[in-house]
Amino acid sequence: MHGADMTKNIGFVSTRFAGTDGVTLEASKWAQVLEQAGHRCFWLAGDLDRDPEISMLVPEAYFRHEKNQWINDRVFGHKSRKSNVTDTIHAVKTLIKVALGEFIEQYAIDMLIVENALTIPLHIPLGVALTELIAERQIPTIAHHHDFYWERTRFSVNAVDDFLRMSFPPKLNSIAHAVINSAAQEELALRTGISSTVIPNVLDFENSTPMDPDHAAAFKQSVGLTPEDKMILQPTRIVQRKGIEHAIELVRRLGDPRYKLVISHEAGDEGFEYAEWLKVFAREHGVDLRLVNTQMRDPFNGHGRRGNAPYSLWDIYPHADFITYPSLYEGFGNAFLEAIYFKKPLLINRYAIFVRDIEPKGFDVIVMDGFLTEKNVRHVRETLESEGRREQMVEHNYAVARRYYSYDGLRHWLNMLIYGFFGVTGG
Repeated sequence: MHGADMTKNIGFVSTRFAGTDGVTLEASKWAQVLEQAGHRCFWLAGDLDRDPEISMLVPEAYFRHEKNQWINDRVFGHKSRKSNVTDTIHAVKTLIKVALGEFIEQYAIDMLIVENALTIPLHIPLGVALTELIAERQIPTIAHHHDFYWERTRFSVNAVDDFLRMSFPPKLNSIAHAVINSAAQEELALRTGISSTVIPNVLDFENSTPMDPDHAAAFKQSVGLTPEDKMILQPTRIVQRKGIEHAIELVRRLGDPRYKLVISHEAGDEGFEYAEWLKVFAREHGVDLRLVNTQMRDPFNGHGRRGNAPYSLWDIYPHADFITYPSLYEGFGNAFLEAIYFKKPLLINRYAIFVRDIEPKGFDVIVMDGFLTEKNVRHVRETLESEGRREQMVEHNYAVARRYYSYDGLRHWLNMLIYGFFGVTGG
């Protein structure tokens, strides 16, 4: 700690801070709020697009690093593991732990914020390294949990139960746990006895973002749309739990060739088969599907290495006429908030967290319940065709979100946690 100085050096740690996955975006927003309060933020990860002046790249900490993939191939989908796998986990852990120590010394880190690396066991050595380091140094740490391993079927058969209990997440007195929804808070307490603070994902609803009309037109042109075309945007990665076939079905049933479906993120984390299947499915249904495979920029990371990526999501949202979000499962649902931030009408599938945490706040959206009804299609058509209806819907939603999901709320929760550690507020 810097004497009576209230500003802290805060170290963000994860396997990846790059691109536009939810964890990276949320970490960038947290950093923004903390920097506004005068704190300094530093970054450590295995894949990184932050300014090298304030970050440390540790290639072994990346979940796709060959050693880590070798480990994962041998522990997930298996019930037992060989001792050489345990040895490799410890060897990689030791290496990462040394790097973490250097990171803390180099930037005089007062406090860590661990983004999902103590939550989902995609990188076991990283989680174990963090656990040991935090236990030894008693360094104040916020563990920010986005999705727990018990929420994902692919981790249900594994040979690392000992490590999961130890580090995903660890129960240590210098760690404050933050989860993104109330179901996770409840599960975490039931399974581990760990109490946590619910901090939902947020956006800066106090400040709306300026639109760049030239960029906008250029974007539409770059995906081959004419000014008359209506863009229906599916603003998610191409993974099966996003339910993208429902968006294709919607465009088919709207039955108007001007309606084009655009998907904004790449496939990847979970293979390309689903993406291929969607292309065929769209073709068979006569739906014009455009995949924007550009490397997307993170709109919250001002000083990124990937500044040469042509678009951020912020360039795409403004020209969408309608947003589809038919996810089957979400931890929170960033795309939901983003659609509301850009004042776009949307169709949403009532996934569990939406029903439990978001719906009661009173948003005005078109909801489907696992399948698309005639009424849904009619509502979407009416919304697309009536400016009055659209206006009323999006203004109402913006006001509700500003109340519950703004940076103001995040500032309050983070101050509370920092106060818990240091007895001083952050601003």
